Amino acid sequence: MRANSIRTTFFYALLLLVVGSAILGVLRLGSSLPRVEGSPVAAHASVAAPQDHEPTDGVLAGLKANLATPLSHLFIQLLVIVIAARSMGRLATRVGQPAVVGEMVAGLLLGPSLFGWLWPDAFGFVFPSASLATLRLLSQLGVCLFMFVVGMELNVAHVRDKAHAAVVVSHASIIVPYLLGVLLAYALYSQLAAPGATFTGFALFMGISMSITAFPVLARILQDRGLSRTPLGSTAITCAAVDDVTAWSLLAFVVAVARATSPWGAALDLFLVVIFIVLMIAVVRRMLPRWLGYEALAQEEPSRGTLAIIFCMVVAAALTTEVIGIHALFGAFLAGAVMPQVPVFRRMVSVRVEHFSAVLLLPLFFAFTGLRTEVGLLGDLQGWLLCLAIIGVATLGKLGGSAVAARVTGMDWRESLQLGALMNTRGLMELIALNIGYDIGILSPRIFTMLVLMALATTAMTGPLLTLFGSRDAIGSEQPQPSGV
Repeated sequence: MRANSIRTTFFYALLLLVVGSAILGVLRLGSSLPRVEGSPVAAHASVAAPQDHEPTDGVLAGLKANLATPLSHLFIQLLVIVIAARSMGRLATRVGQPAVVGEMVAGLLLGPSLFGWLWPDAFGFVFPSASLATLRLLSQLGVCLFMFVVGMELNVAHVRDKAHAAVVVSHASIIVPYLLGVLLAYALYSQLAAPGATFTGFALFMGISMSITAFPVLARILQDRGLSRTPLGSTAITCAAVDDVTAWSLLAFVVAVARATSPWGAALDLFLVVIFIVLMIAVVRRMLPRWLGYEALAQEEPSRGTLAIIFCMVVAAALTTEVIGIHALFGAFLAGAVMPQVPVFRRMVSVRVEHFSAVLLLPLFFAFTGLRTEVGLLGDLQGWLLCLAIIGVATLGKLGGSAVAARVTGMDWRESLQLGALMNTRGLMELIALNIGYDIGILSPRIFTMLVLMALATTAMTGPLLTLFGSRDAIGSEQPQPSGV
């Protein structure tokens, strides 16, 4: 054994010596060859650093140049954004808030409102203007994957079982705040709409911004508080699911109207959307189990082939709605909704997609939103009072409309108010809608900032309001308090 080891070592050393000597010899012979004129190498050599500089100067200059490449900037941004999002998300959970609240705050802190204000040079280095296009595309990809997971989490059977109460409460939680949003738009249009935006587009979008509920955030709040299996939790999940479908359908309509150059163009876009939805539900949903393979749906771990088919379907659906003229996320959402109704399959796929998008891509979306949000635009007292008024109107419409409708359907006041507080959660879903409004030229930077702060405030107040309304003294009810509140 020892002789074999010595022989192997000797052979390795001899191999290195012979090959290394041969390479050095060829390089020495080749150095005498005439240099090719006009080549990129020669051009580069002609602008090399002067010979009187220290060798370390050239090394440092090379490192600095490599650090300034687009790929290096992207890696720097990923490190900064993910670390900030995870840190603020963990801090938020420690103070009783959903992690998404901390991640939203992290996005704001990384933007010009704080980072750019405190350290402009570092902000300009980490987030140069030339890099924002790549950051935006990656964030949009993360949003599409997130919406695919949201679509997969919808339980259509559950909605059907509680359709009566769910439709009444969820639609009341949309209609009432939508009306208040349109009335608010009438007062704000002249001073806060983006240049060139029509009043119709601005008013419809303000209504949407007041009406959205963050279905995933609501589900996690219920889970954290042990309310998922209670009557309140079951009703809230169902109402939020109906709310999601209705609100995103309305948003698709608003985007089609806002982007169209004529009423006929808007009608054509909506017609194409209806055709696409019918095809996805009537054809793709029925054929998908056969395309994936029935044996693949029964497996505990989806294969690479299965994931590839799913990914291609999500991309194709997102591309279709983007080409139609609404937004790619609508196609991704519908692709998730038509996935086979196999619990194990849906859970396995959603876990894989959600972990990737939530850890890496969604923080990019929060950061990109934060880069668009400038709290300094609210610098005067009037701006802050107006922002508080928007928060108040949004809360009154969403919480109040949901609570009154729930009380009419037979729930007691305490649970009605708790349901209203849950439906008032906007979170990430609101930010997605706001970015769409910003991208298509409806929202000005100032109203965009106000609505982002409204989304953050209404999400952060959900937990405290649940605790307040769950208190027996707060409502005056003698019924037992649901567990976990």
